[in-house]
Formats: sequence, structure tokens, C-alpha cells
Amino acid sequence: MAITDWPDTERPREKLLARGARQLSDAELLAIFLRTGLPGKTAVDLARDILQHFGSLRGLMGASQKDFCAFPGLGSAKFAQLQAVLELATRHLAEQLQRGDALSDPAATRRYLSQRLRDFPYEVFACLFLDNRHRIICFEELFRGTINGASVHPREVVRKALVHNAAAVILAHNHPSGIAEPSEADRSLTRRLKDALGLVDVRVLDHIVIGDGESVAFAERGWI
Repeated sequence: MAITDWPDTERPREKLLARGARQLSDAELLAIFLRTGLPGKTAVDLARDILQHFGSLRGLMGASQKDFCAFPGLGSAKFAQLQAVLELATRHLAEQLQRGDALSDPAATRRYLSQRLRDFPYEVFACLFLDNRHRIICFEELFRGTINGASVHPREVVRKALVHNAAAVILAHNHPSGIAEPSEADRSLTRRLKDALGLVDVRVLDHIVIGDGESVAFAERGWI
């Protein structure tokens, strides 16, 4: 049965308009993105097949162009649309932070950092540079490493803070293992960075470690 023959309350687009996007399943949301199915298969059926093939919505979002386009019903146009949607979501999160104090909404800060860092298969160390009112100046990836770690050079972090005329920073890095619990090396590095940045009057407000679906903030642990 075609989706157009379904009751209005069950059609993904009408359901979204009536009840909000949060009320839809992953397959229903993906069906709206796909717009059409395949012969003998509705967009919802196709969406379910896609999610099963890639393992999850996140698996689909992180798929390479080659793997994405190899699935029947998908292609380069859909891949480009999906990348545009993901980038819009990232920029929306960034704008939410830039409108005000980064510390006034720690949940938004974590969402943004998670969006930027969680899917890397290697460790990435980054900084949110802030002005004297703790508003975002910019986000910058500073170092990339391997699955086990990244070499972070305090002098380069200090140099970047001075370039951006930052008054404070929030440090962040991901753990490709998916486990967000900071290591002793993470704590030692944070102390070194705090001391180095303190010499030029730049405060370290937090260090957030991003895992798979979780994060740990040093400030909450009393480590800053």
C-alpha cells in the first residue's frame, strides 16, 4: 500500500506537522528525507532497510560516499543532501553557543563538541576560544593523532589563544574507544595547559572528553 493511501495520522509528513518531529521514529524521519521509495516498497520500508543495513542512524550518517551510494535507492544527490543537513545541524548548534555565554548552557556546549568530535576514528584535540564574557570566538581543531592518543603542544595552544585574543578556553578531545572516562595523562595534560595559559592570563574553564554517547567535564569533577 502506498503511503498516500495510509491514514493521515500515520503518514510521516502529516504526523510530523501535527505532532512534531520528535514523535517520529528514525525510519519515519528518514522516509521524509528520502521522499520516495522503490517499486513495490514505500519510503518507510526503504528507510527501514537502509537503517538495518547501516546498523543505525548514526552508522548511516557516518557512511562514506562510496558505501552510501552503493545502496539501492540512494546516490550522490542524496549523499550531498545528507551532508548539507549534517552541516546545517552543526552550524545551528554553533550559533546557539555564539549568541550567549558558553557556560550558561553547558548542555549545548557538550552537544556541539560531541557533534564535532565524536565520530573521528582517531583522537582529535580542540579548543573553544572565548572572549572575556565567555562568548564563543571560534572552535578550532589543533591536533590530530591516532586511535590511542594525540600529541598536544602547550606552546601551540598558547599561541592560538593569543592569535584569537581569547580570555578563556574550553579544551576538548575525543576518545575513539567510545569510553569518555579521562586518563591520568588527560589530567596531567590539563594541568600543564592550565599553567601555560595562565602565564598569559587565559583561563581554562573546562576540559570535556567526548565518548560514544557520553562525555565527561573536568569542571564537574572539580579538576579545574
